[in-house]
Amino acid sequence: MGYPKVSVVIPAFNAQQTIVHAIQAVLAQTYPGDIEVIVVDDGSTDRTAEIVQSFREVKYVRQDNAGPASARNKGSSVGRGQFIFFTDSDCIAHRNWIEKILKGFTDDQISVVCGSYGIANPQSMLARLIHREILYRHQFLMPRFPKAFGSYNFCVRRSVFAEAGGFDETYRRASGEDNDLSYRILKKGGRIYFAKDALVDHYHPTAIRKYLKEQFRHGYWRAKMYWDHPGMARGDDYTFWKDIVEVPLSLLTCAALVLSLFQVWLFKLFIFIILIPFLFLEVIFAFVMVRAIGASFYFGSVMFLRSFARTFGLSTGIMVFCYKKISQKESKKSE
Repeated sequence: MGYPKVSVVIPAFNAQQTIVHAIQAVLAQTYPGDIEVIVVDDGSTDRTAEIVQSFREVKYVRQDNAGPASARNKGSSVGRGQFIFFTDSDCIAHRNWIEKILKGFTDDQISVVCGSYGIANPQSMLARLIHREILYRHQFLMPRFPKAFGSYNFCVRRSVFAEAGGFDETYRRASGEDNDLSYRILKKGGRIYFAKDALVDHYHPTAIRKYLKEQFRHGYWRAKMYWDHPGMARGDDYTFWKDIVEVPLSLLTCAALVLSLFQVWLFKLFIFIILIPFLFLEVIFAFVMVRAIGASFYFGSVMFLRSFARTFGLSTGIMVFCYKKISQKESKKSE
């Protein structure tokens, strides 16, 4: 039995700090078949191009900055592999990554096989805690056949990817485009298999401010994703009820804080009825995930702030995308 040719597509934007490790990890795979490595430079202004072009085994493709969804589509159009693997420029694939993923394609009904995370920067406390939360979700929430995959670690049959139309390039940032593709593949009758032992190590955020900015971005693009797939607003296999209730709790907290500025007794009510229980909820779940008291208070506070970042991002996205939809309808009427 022959080994199918595979294409590994890595989108990169100003990735000079990590792209070397990402490429070397793919080139060091134990898979005995033909591996085609394609790096799509999404308009980088640093040394990404120079670094990638130093690898003769790698196909280098450059495009004007258009976002990771566009870069992945570009890479897949260049590749010729029967299976298309996707990972990110800040991920380091384990040596058996390709073999582990391909073992998941046990029948023709499986369209996609996705994997999980390792951690590339365990020296950071914040990175370790973020990683622990991800592992908790992957171990206890993600079923064998989930509703969505992450673009950092998945493989899709080329025929399935083409039939689905690839990534939606209107998702200009790295958020929501993978869920969108997942849902479209499922609607066409495909299945997604979760191979939890197929790992890529990831550089998780090490600064709270940067992490919260990322979470704002995720909330913002989820507004578009939910607009495109309203049935998924109830959550997928990665999220659970806490993620959903954080949105109204955050909005209620903000409203109560504003009202409490006018009445002292309202401020006391706000502290004891809303703020403390909300923060306590986050600390409890942090303890469930990390199993350490001190770290639980720290990460619980981070998740508390994260809920506001996500909610503000989601609220902003709803307003922006609603405005765009209304503007498009008005333009069509005037034509």
